[in-house]
Amino acid sequence: MSRRRALYFLTGALAGLTANALGSRVTRAAEPTQSVVRLGAVWPVPSAATPGTSALWERLRELGYVKGQNLVVEERWADGRLDQLPALTADVLGHKIDVLITSGTPAAIAAKNGTSTVPIVAVVMGDPIGSALATSLARPGGNLTGFSLGWAGGMAAKWLELLQETVPRLSTVAVIEDPDNPFIRDVAKELEAIAPTRGLKLRFIDVRGHAALDRAFEQAARTAQALLVFPDSVVMAHRNEIIVLAAKRRLPAMYGVRDFVEAGGLMAYTPDFAVLFRRAGDYVDKILRGAKPGDLPIEQPTRYALIVNLKTAKALGLTVPESILLRADEVIR
Repeated sequence: MSRRRALYFLTGALAGLTANALGSRVTRAAEPTQSVVRLGAVWPVPSAATPGTSALWERLRELGYVKGQNLVVEERWADGRLDQLPALTADVLGHKIDVLITSGTPAAIAAKNGTSTVPIVAVVMGDPIGSALATSLARPGGNLTGFSLGWAGGMAAKWLELLQETVPRLSTVAVIEDPDNPFIRDVAKELEAIAPTRGLKLRFIDVRGHAALDRAFEQAARTAQALLVFPDSVVMAHRNEIIVLAAKRRLPAMYGVRDFVEAGGLMAYTPDFAVLFRRAGDYVDKILRGAKPGDLPIEQPTRYALIVNLKTAKALGLTVPESILLRADEVIR
């Protein structure tokens, strides 16, 4: 090879190496600094019984947070025992987490009482203002933000309206509730105010634990023609058993979560929990990038869905009116 050709190849090789090095530096400079993120998650019930949690983790993966790589999650479950929430929250906070995620009003209260510094994203809260979790929806203040179910002002009336339209000669509705849940108490008051205007009586049946379920459904069957089941932690933890008990007592039931209808319940009118949990992933990302929780508005659902299970209606000997089917967003046949 001539000296000129050797110099030509050497110059080209050096140029290529220089370009590669520069390109590598440019690429690395454009990427965000990746450090390990530590999230805490405290759920009132196992995550499998909490509709939407899979959407949260999926959204975080899309945003670049991958368990086992740059994401560590300290996750705890109360298994329907609300009295365990403060201890579980304290345990998680002891792991020096960056953000705490939780769901439901009782868990949000436990989180808020547990820390005033760690950012909190709470999903499916009831009334954040009435529960003193936030000063306003637009600017919550403090270290908590998240997503409300938006049930205040109209949801209770909608449940009763749909039940009354579906169940012939309905006069009494049994309401399965946990009176220790502040959110449930607020909705119960709204129901009590609305029911007389629709010519309905309500029978509130307290359920504080699994042992009370069978007795509660027995009472409901004796005193009412239909059932309204709030999505409390006890209820969520024993979804399948509740569906079986409603079928056994031949009680048409309205639920606050679509999962109950997919599993065999009669009907639900509810927001999409998966949408709320997915948005929670966005909020976690914003906070990790520097946003303050108190500056992120507490969002409420923008639409609600009516889901009806015709298989269950047939098993109950119930004919669902055409007016309900036409309004349903989903009909399980």
